[in-house]
Amino acid sequence: MPRFEPFEGVLPPVLTPFDEDLKPDRAAFVAHCRWLLDEGADGLAVFGTTSEANSLSGAERMKLLDALVEDGIDAAALMPGTGCCALPDTVRLTRHALDAGCGGVLMLPPFYYKGVSDDGIYASISEAIERVGDSRLQVYLYHIPPMAGVGFSLDAVDRLIDAYPKTVVGLKDSSGDWSNTRASIEAFPDFATFSGSEVFLLDNLRAGGAGCITATGNVNLAAIREVYSRWRAPEADSLQAAITALREVVQARPMIPALKAILAAHRGAPGWARVRPPLAALDPAAAAALTGALRARDFALAA
Repeated sequence: MPRFEPFEGVLPPVLTPFDEDLKPDRAAFVAHCRWLLDEGADGLAVFGTTSEANSLSGAERMKLLDALVEDGIDAAALMPGTGCCALPDTVRLTRHALDAGCGGVLMLPPFYYKGVSDDGIYASISEAIERVGDSRLQVYLYHIPPMAGVGFSLDAVDRLIDAYPKTVVGLKDSSGDWSNTRASIEAFPDFATFSGSEVFLLDNLRAGGAGCITATGNVNLAAIREVYSRWRAPEADSLQAAITALREVVQARPMIPALKAILAAHRGAPGWARVRPPLAALDPAAAAALTGALRARDFALAA
């Protein structure tokens, strides 16, 4: 398998549908991934936060990844999340992604123990890379301290790039702090820095970043992708304002249940509203209020 060029553009972290038994719905998952690619996704970040990845077993993640490849999705377009609390799990998922031909992996630091040092964060990623032991591996660091409680400091990123310049190739910054994203872009100009929200997409591109990996891409991908395509155009600021406004409507609710409620309503597929505990689906009144707020903005999900 050849090495791939680093990802850039707009990548949705793909939602995971569940059946009545709360098992992953293979057919709906594959169909949604195919639709996102048809809508213009530059890649798919499967098994991230929005995917409820940490509510999935390792076996479930691997089975779903196999389903995508078996059903004709180009593995080179996939950036599966593989970072786990246990090092052997990270290594196993990462090796499986490589064997499937994925273009890269998105790697959380171990997130159970809080207050760990940069040395510990560095060692966790370094050990995973060494144990996988494959020159084809391309790692995108996943910085999401509001959720994980730990993250990647610029110093830790610098050490990892210095030690593994052909392996540690990018970062998704879901800190919600634009100044941190900008600092990463400025410190590592040849590194693929993604913002974790489309709210920062235009700023990211103007600063020299790679794009965004954004949950709302599951429902508003075409509009977000238009900002990426036309960020140098005179209308770029107005296009950015429109996707930011829609994001604000969605994130005023719990994000994952809200996105699933949107898909359920617009596709006439109530099953899409299911989430795995400990998450809870939006109640009918909240779901109706959300879809009403989106209609007021003339939002319509493509078929």
